[in-house]
Amino acid sequence: MSNKQIWRPGNMLYPLPAVLVTTRNAEGKDNVCTVAWTGTICSDPVMVSISLRPERLSYTYLKETGVFVINLTTEQLAFATDFCGVRSGRDLDKFREMKLTKEEADKINCSMIAESPVNLECRVTEEKALGSHTMFIAEVTAVHADEAYMNEKGTFSLNMAKPLVYSHGEYRAVGRKLGSFGYSVRKKSTNIKKKVRGKQGNKKKNQQK
Repeated sequence: MSNKQIWRPGNMLYPLPAVLVTTRNAEGKDNVCTVAWTGTICSDPVMVSISLRPERLSYTYLKETGVFVINLTTEQLAFATDFCGVRSGRDLDKFREMKLTKEEADKINCSMIAESPVNLECRVTEEKALGSHTMFIAEVTAVHADEAYMNEKGTFSLNMAKPLVYSHGEYRAVGRKLGSFGYSVRKKSTNIKKKVRGKQGNKKKNQQK
C-alpha cells in the first residue's frame, strides 16, 4: 500500500502549458496576460478554452471584443511569461516592458506575439462563469507556425522551440523524448512482425535442408 496523503480538493493537474494570451479592447488597446488554465476541448471544429478571473484586465477586454490569441511560450520567453502573469496592464504596457514584438492576427482583430513559435487565433463561442474563474470556449480561426521550427522532413517540430510548461508553481522546460504518439502499439506490432519473419525464415531454412 502506497504512503499517500489525502488533501482537500485542489488544482493538481500538472504540468500545463504556460501561454501568453493577447487581447485587444474596443478602443484598440492591447494587453498580454499569462494563462495556465487552458486546453484543447475539441478537434472538429478545432476548439480551445481559457479560464480567467473576472478581476483581470484581459477578462474585461475579452468581454468587449470576444476574440483573443493564445501564444505558445518557450524557454527564452520564460521571464516574460512570469512577468506578464504578475503585473497588470492597468499599470504598464507589457509589450513594451518585455520588448515583445506585436503582429496582427489574420482572421480576428487582435495582436499576436512574434517571438512565439505558434499563435492560435480564437473567437469566443461560449462563456461559463464557474466561480473563481470564467471559462471562455473558443473556436480556432487560424494558426500561425514559425518556419524556423520546420525539421529536415519539412514538418513543424514544436520541440525544437524548447516549449515551456507550468508545474505546481514552477516553470519547467520539456524533458527528453520517451516515445511518440502510438509507439506502444507500434512497438508490439513491430515485435510481432519480427517474430513472424523469423518463423518464416526458419521454415525456409528447414525446407532447404
